[in-house]
Amino acid sequence: MKIHEYQAKSLLKEFNIPLPKGELAESPEDAKTIAKKLAKPVVLKAQIHAGGRGKAGGILMAENPDDAYQKASSLIGKRLITPQSSPEGKLVRKLLVEEQLKIKKEFYLSFVIDRAKRRLIAMVSKFGGMEIEEIAKTDPKAILKEEIDPLIGLKRFQAIRIALGLGVRYSEAAKLSGIILALYKAFYKWDCSLIEINPLVLTEDKGWVALDLKINFDDNGLFRHPEIKELRDIYEENPLEVEATKYNLNYIKLDGDVGCMVNGAGLAMATMDLILHSGGKPANFLDVGGGATAEMVEKGFEVLLSDKDVKVIFINIFGGILRCDTLAKGVVEATKKHTVPYPVVIRMEGTNVEEGRKILKDSGLNFIVAKSMAEGAKKAVEAIS
Repeated sequence: MKIHEYQAKSLLKEFNIPLPKGELAESPEDAKTIAKKLAKPVVLKAQIHAGGRGKAGGILMAENPDDAYQKASSLIGKRLITPQSSPEGKLVRKLLVEEQLKIKKEFYLSFVIDRAKRRLIAMVSKFGGMEIEEIAKTDPKAILKEEIDPLIGLKRFQAIRIALGLGVRYSEAAKLSGIILALYKAFYKWDCSLIEINPLVLTEDKGWVALDLKINFDDNGLFRHPEIKELRDIYEENPLEVEATKYNLNYIKLDGDVGCMVNGAGLAMATMDLILHSGGKPANFLDVGGGATAEMVEKGFEVLLSDKDVKVIFINIFGGILRCDTLAKGVVEATKKHTVPYPVVIRMEGTNVEEGRKILKDSGLNFIVAKSMAEGAKKAVEAIS
């Protein structure tokens, strides 16, 4: 789960992370009021779930309250198309209005899980304010990494070593090590998958400041953090993905035209590979789960029908806990309730498969039944042309 920058900064106040003074604005009037309160030049930052805001015109400087009002008027209600957003962009609903700082140097600092090494990694770089992926490509040695043993945790000597790797004076490194240790504690407290400060700046008068902040959370740990779940902004998510979560369905929108329904993440990946191998492109990842009910299958079907890009539905189920007859009942009910303007290809195997096939046959509906995954993927792609 992602949250906005202003929410991330609010959370980190608990750990005494140095932050710029600022407040959230939901209107140009708010921006003007905040600028008056700060009584100095401010920066207006669009609050959207997409990186690269600056390149898209989502970060603007204002010299006084009236200027802040004008700049906020141009940002709120605007759609920003960034390098990390969808083609339609993100609608700006809120702004973070902060004081401008006198910056001496910019750095990068983050904690991220390395799945290959199965441990947390601290990363720093002298090239703050830039996309870390580009730095990794052009100058890999510019990124310093410190592996953290999960049984021991991050020690102060490691935090100081990380800080000294940035080439700053020892006094500055000592202060920075405190920030690094605080971030580490926050990462574990909230079951994060990423904490990133970019840029982390060294200022002329305030020392270290986390100028921009990003926090992502592991969805599997959210049950332990109801206060974090409340920070979710559904306006920043795909509407179909939001709808799917209401029924415990795992749905991710893609850019193809073959709607996929499967049970199991591994089967979903294999299904998408077969669709691509057959010359098609999957429109989504939809995993109804091993213990899905007929109602969940029906709701999943409705989500696929709501996707305007879908031209054929491919249902690929291995019946285990989710029996094939349960699947067939759900699909038949959904098809009878809704107008389905395109072909539906079904491949199922496993528990009660014969009963499931009989339900499909006796329904009187025109399903395309396949006996294998490869055959199903091929028929789905052929049904579009």
